[in-house]
Amino acid sequence: MTKRQEFRVIRTYMDFELREYQPCVIAEVKVSAGFSSAASAAFGSLFNYISKGNKTSQKIAMTAPVIAAQKTDSSEDEWFVSFVMPSGSTFGHLPDPNDPNVVLRDLDTETCIAMSFRGKATEALSERKIKELRALAAKENISLSSETRICRFDPPFKPGFMQYNEIVIPLL
Repeated sequence: MTKRQEFRVIRTYMDFELREYQPCVIAEVKVSAGFSSAASAAFGSLFNYISKGNKTSQKIAMTAPVIAAQKTDSSEDEWFVSFVMPSGSTFGHLPDPNDPNVVLRDLDTETCIAMSFRGKATEALSERKIKELRALAAKENISLSSETRICRFDPPFKPGFMQYNEIVIPLL
């Protein structure tokens, strides 16, 4: 069973949750690519890092989700794709990546809203869910950051209708 990024639910709304994500370390790759190719462009480098592609040849457990993040105030083709390192990992105790495109970064405790959905996380479906979640937050007077995260929990070979995904947006 793949471990998941840790959070606690602060409040449940009709169609989304307000969550507090625990501090963690992510391995991240910045890519300039369109929506459909951003995750796959970065996945190899990230997977190689956790599969002994690091300075100590250490294998690191896979966690879910694979996160593709974008800021609305940045280039349309600028994505940050990341893996969350296993719970309890600390920046100073993780091996340095061999690939210079992989960057380790600490994330502090963070409050976000999240909406889950089933189906292949295509650009059209993801955009629809992002707009829906931002509109729901606005109705509740929740101020959001410009960052949006598309979180994929299943491998691409799983049938699309069975895939579980989330849209996660940090609060301001």
